[in-house]
Amino acid sequence: MGNKLVSLGCLMFALGASNVAAVESTCYGTTSNGRLENGVNLPSSGDNFVTYSHVARMAGRTYVHSEVKAIVLDAYKALAVSHPDKVFKYAETGYEEGGRFRPHKTHRNGLSVDFMTPMINSDGESEHLPTHPFNKFGYNVELDANGRLDDLHIDYDAMAAHIVALHKASTARGHDLWRVIFDPKLQAGLFETEYGSYLKRHIQFSKKRSWVRHDEHYHIDFSVPCQ
Repeated sequence: MGNKLVSLGCLMFALGASNVAAVESTCYGTTSNGRLENGVNLPSSGDNFVTYSHVARMAGRTYVHSEVKAIVLDAYKALAVSHPDKVFKYAETGYEEGGRFRPHKTHRNGLSVDFMTPMINSDGESEHLPTHPFNKFGYNVELDANGRLDDLHIDYDAMAAHIVALHKASTARGHDLWRVIFDPKLQAGLFETEYGSYLKRHIQFSKKRSWVRHDEHYHIDFSVPCQ
């Protein structure tokens, strides 16, 4: 009898875990005026990626639409194969229920994700952009006109590969990328990579500088159907 109860308990736990995993999000409105139901949290780390802040993640600032989570993780998996020597870091996304997300003007319906700009050091090694409370978790970092910070500079190859991987992961799930916001003065480096022609064909980049520079991170809005 005891073994039967244990087995039943295990089955109920498994079914419960399956139901949690199967939760689908619903987004409403737009990235600048919307909300989210059943938002899901991005994992704190993976084989080739980390969160920008464990504290901010615990505070609920890294929730997204379930489809966006799947896309982001699928892209990282693809990059682990195509670029095993590269590391990536995601940043702010939004709240579990969406809504206003200070200080951002968007990030309100689970379809917006900030990614910290991948960097490379003087030895040619992939490195994370430093993110900690003293630089506002990376958002107060200022790269120079050449995309440099001390001995680090933008890894355009990694960044371009990441955007392409996100686009391919999106279309594989029947979605798309709406836009990529990144400092227009630094975009040229992306088009000089092997992915330049692909980016020009498939990705809509910001043409004008937004209210914040977007040099230390690139903002991506995903095109997923909303109510």
